[in-house]
Amino acid sequence: MRFRVSHTTEYKYAVPASESFAELRVWPQTNDSQRIIERRLDITPATKVDHYVDYFGNHVEFFTIPHRHNSLTVTSETEVETFAVEPPAAALEISVGEVRQIFNSMRYQLFEFLEPSFHVPLNQHRRIRKQFFKQADSYGDSLRTLYSWIFENFKYQSGSTDISTPIADVVKQRRGVCQDFAHLMLAILRSNGIPARYVSGYIEAYDPEKTDASLIGAAASHAWVEVYLPGGTWWGLDPTNNQAVGERHIEVAVGRDYRDVAPMRGTYKGATDQRLNVIVSLERTNKAHEITNPA
Repeated sequence: MRFRVSHTTEYKYAVPASESFAELRVWPQTNDSQRIIERRLDITPATKVDHYVDYFGNHVEFFTIPHRHNSLTVTSETEVETFAVEPPAAALEISVGEVRQIFNSMRYQLFEFLEPSFHVPLNQHRRIRKQFFKQADSYGDSLRTLYSWIFENFKYQSGSTDISTPIADVVKQRRGVCQDFAHLMLAILRSNGIPARYVSGYIEAYDPEKTDASLIGAAASHAWVEVYLPGGTWWGLDPTNNQAVGERHIEVAVGRDYRDVAPMRGTYKGATDQRLNVIVSLERTNKAHEITNPA
């Protein structure tokens, strides 16, 4: 499938800001499940943009605007093609006991994806943790059981939480948004010795060729989880939509949790009174879409 994605972040300041600095993680990745055909970034006021690749392999763009400005608009546009990639069946048929032995021998290589992180504390909910990943169960079935359990027992409710809401509150109120469900799933996986990482990206809500129920999480960026499989594959799982990641998901960045993949973060000098507006659109295209250059 081919998609055109537009992601705009706009700040309007009550009084002029200056000395703005920002880092962006809005550049989708090229990997086995997707390839980037074309991509551009527009910033107003115009400024020079630099780029580096971070520890997790994410493209990071950064810029500064030293002079005074009343607003800041950042728009990332990407043309991307996605592919259906099936996980290796043998890796999913192996028992949980066997994969734990494999992962214990790889603890050094997978360390950051087994340990707690800023938004993912471990072993807080032992009764929940112990429901999953019995030694004799197959690894694949155990993973599917976990994301289905989150989908069936937690209600998606936009605005019910924010990024500062701890997992304990999400568990208590049994509702949240995609980033909460991703953090909860990461906590259960890592508490069971399963390496897992956070993914930020986009999802196509409505399939224009079908009449299925819409997917959840398309109003802005989406979030899901990738688990490590024996053999080296990272398998994407979306607990918000009770499914494995497919062609309608577009991956942007990976990390230990949201803190590693925030689409935009930075500082500026000025009053704290500001208004933020984020607009994400995703359109399926059947042919190459021209991303025009600015006049």
